[in-house]
Amino acid sequence: MSKVDLSQFKFDGLDREQIEDLSTLDDNDKETLIMSGVDVEDANRSGSFLQMDHSNVHCQSNDPGLEIMDIKDAIEKYDGLPEYRWQLIDKDRDEYTRNTYENTHGGYFIRTKPGAKIEKPVQSCLFLKAEQVGQNVHNIVVVEENSELHILTGCSVAHGKTTGAHFGISEFYVKKGGKLTFTMVHNWGSNVSVRPRSAGVVEEGGILLNNYILMRPVKDLQMYPTITLKGRGARARFNSVVVAPEGSHLDMGNRVIMDAPDTRCEIIARTISTGGTIINRGHIGARHVPSRGHLECQGLILGEGRIWAIPELDGCKEGVELSHEASVGKIAQEEIEYLMARGLDEDEATSTIVRGFLNTDIMGLPAKLQQEVDKQIEELNASGAM
Repeated sequence: MSKVDLSQFKFDGLDREQIEDLSTLDDNDKETLIMSGVDVEDANRSGSFLQMDHSNVHCQSNDPGLEIMDIKDAIEKYDGLPEYRWQLIDKDRDEYTRNTYENTHGGYFIRTKPGAKIEKPVQSCLFLKAEQVGQNVHNIVVVEENSELHILTGCSVAHGKTTGAHFGISEFYVKKGGKLTFTMVHNWGSNVSVRPRSAGVVEEGGILLNNYILMRPVKDLQMYPTITLKGRGARARFNSVVVAPEGSHLDMGNRVIMDAPDTRCEIIARTISTGGTIINRGHIGARHVPSRGHLECQGLILGEGRIWAIPELDGCKEGVELSHEASVGKIAQEEIEYLMARGLDEDEATSTIVRGFLNTDIMGLPAKLQQEVDKQIEELNASGAM
């Protein structure tokens, strides 16, 4: 994948005013945010965070067990956040991490109180509003002992805007007995370059559930989050649903290191190319026993396009249990014929199979977001991309 030329983007001078009430946004921005999982009415959310270009424009917690702050405010309040900031990701890893370290525009710091069960999701959005904006954000999430949290985060570009670059550093800390569900919806544009850099640690008895959805065009995306299960009984599960239309180049995947006994993980990826390129990576490493991991990479090519599945299993102890399933191909003709025999024409049969393949019910999405995801699938069908 080619490098992003940072000189082509604006990393200064695109500050925005505060927005006290998200419902005052214009209709186009509202629609874009809803498609990223953000409820502008804020009625069923425990908190909200909105980063627009170079500024945090909205930050609010609605739950006493939840702390949400702009990362710059958190750095100032907590003397630089030495326990968490740049502890899992090397600031000198590449030019994108260095650029974000030297010129952080914002990002969120989200932390639960120990034992807090945050019932409603927290929503956040990292939003590109201007043309040719370069956005550097650093996010830190801390789930304290025996607490639970669901974050819905959307990344998006404004209606009618096409050119931009997003660089997001994210560090996740799930403490003993904690549970984090992290759902990300990407709605970028056809000329947007995206370079997330993410890592996390899950301690004893902790759980991390990660959902990822991408159904809109993006110029190029490169991400490979790494989660380390550091405590006995820690668990992680990744679910991804990805569509790459013509012009999109995606180099993506997930990596889990099981660095304690009695750990479990599962990585499930469903990918469709309708003309774009997908490099789908998956890695599970097991260093202790007992440990159990499963990796599943399933890809469909509809028309032209390319999917490259790269599953990796790395066991270094007798007794580890690691497995994988990987396939890349087309819809089986017998499946189409089965549905046609029951009254569907060929296009209807194909659309039905694709909808089932992209099923997101397992993610437990809020009803409003699930409706938007279903709508995107129908739009892809109607456009003839599937």
